Amino acid sequence: MAINVFNTLTRKKEPFQPLQEGKVNMYVCGPTVYNYIHIGNARPAIVFDMVRRYFEYRGYDVKYVLNFTDVDDKLIKAANELGEEVPDIANRFIDAYLEDVGALGVKEAAHHPRVTENMEEIISFIKGLIEKGFAYEAEGDVYFRTRKFDSYGKLSHQSIDELRTGARIEVGEKKEDPLDFTLWKEAKSGEISWESPWGEGRPGWHIECSAMAKKYLGETIDIHAGGQDLTFPHHENEIAQSEAHNETSFARYWMHNGYINIENEKMSKSLGNFVLAHDLVKKHDPQVIRFFMLSVQYRHPINFSDELLKGAKSSFERIQNAFENIKHRKQASMNLKEDGEKWLQEIEQHKQQFIKEMDDDFNTANAISVLFDLTKSANLYLQSEQTVTAVLEAYEQTLKELTQVLGIKLERQTELLDEEIESLIEERIQARKDRNFERADQIRDELKDRNIILEDTSQGIRWKRG
Repeated sequence: MAINVFNTLTRKKEPFQPLQEGKVNMYVCGPTVYNYIHIGNARPAIVFDMVRRYFEYRGYDVKYVLNFTDVDDKLIKAANELGEEVPDIANRFIDAYLEDVGALGVKEAAHHPRVTENMEEIISFIKGLIEKGFAYEAEGDVYFRTRKFDSYGKLSHQSIDELRTGARIEVGEKKEDPLDFTLWKEAKSGEISWESPWGEGRPGWHIECSAMAKKYLGETIDIHAGGQDLTFPHHENEIAQSEAHNETSFARYWMHNGYINIENEKMSKSLGNFVLAHDLVKKHDPQVIRFFMLSVQYRHPINFSDELLKGAKSSFERIQNAFENIKHRKQASMNLKEDGEKWLQEIEQHKQQFIKEMDDDFNTANAISVLFDLTKSANLYLQSEQTVTAVLEAYEQTLKELTQVLGIKLERQTELLDEEIESLIEERIQARKDRNFERADQIRDELKDRNIILEDTSQGIRWKRG
């Protein structure tokens, strides 16, 4: 079975065919590191990490590159406001980004290129565009001649005439045409800058990804990905720069994730509904946040609220509880191979359905529905008077395998109870044996106040953090 990918360039699902058999080269646009990332930045980090994981699950060798924009207007403004140097701010928030997305289960990329560490490649790329007539220098700035690139607008499906409407030359710009965009900016007094053939300055935003994608992945890559908001102008400009310079196709597949709304409204600082991932992972279980983010197919918008996150927590715990009940039941199961074929076949059917859903443009929403079906099947099997070890192991391993594809861990972190709480749990067990249910309920409520929730299951008393 082929993996089908929705290609923004063609606006349709296409069977994935890599440039090199068994390998995937993937470039994802990362954050501008002037502050903590918001949950809108966290979504592509989670989504495309999931895409990478699924390719790996299907046997591909994935080379995954995610860049950091560590110099631009926002960083310079933050440096001026805080009285710090641009590199210090960038380093601090790169570390914060890696910590926050790491908590959300995102694996590190093969490369995390930074603009400031690839200045030689960026300047060389711009020189090449000037030599080919696609760019021009104007009093220290360098611009790209948009009209010279005949297929400009093919990613966002806009024509030059449509784009021309409303285009203006801003004060201080020296463009030949309002549609031209900046490749190199002349440095203002006191700004961080680099020497170039056009004088002291720094790169424009779009050029960095073209230069770094070429350096780390080659002139043509398999997948270029990012948030929906990057489709135009950022990715459109990347295509123009790269294909004008390299004289070949830039990316075979373009993938974009949908927006995040807060309480059904667009996330915005002005509306006061701006949610930082840094704060969110402290308040909520990062595994639940990731589960929530993947509960909607990646191209669709997703609505965020504490209530919806609470619902995701309950849903996630249904799977988690079944997984732990299976492991607990294994201790008392029969080590037999017969009488389990029906259940083993059912488990395999769920697994194949999961793969089918993921093959359809990484439809995690439907894949999670399959996990619920598998969980329901496991719970039904656990009601059997006698269970077979091989079947329980198949349920356990399949749940673990499929959730790991999504980057989700079902194992709860083990935390030692202090001696007082352990003593109370033992006392409650004895109270129930003595049929002193009033005391047992008192202990349960007391432990609940201490954020310890007890569960009376057919396999015995279990506890978890609330």
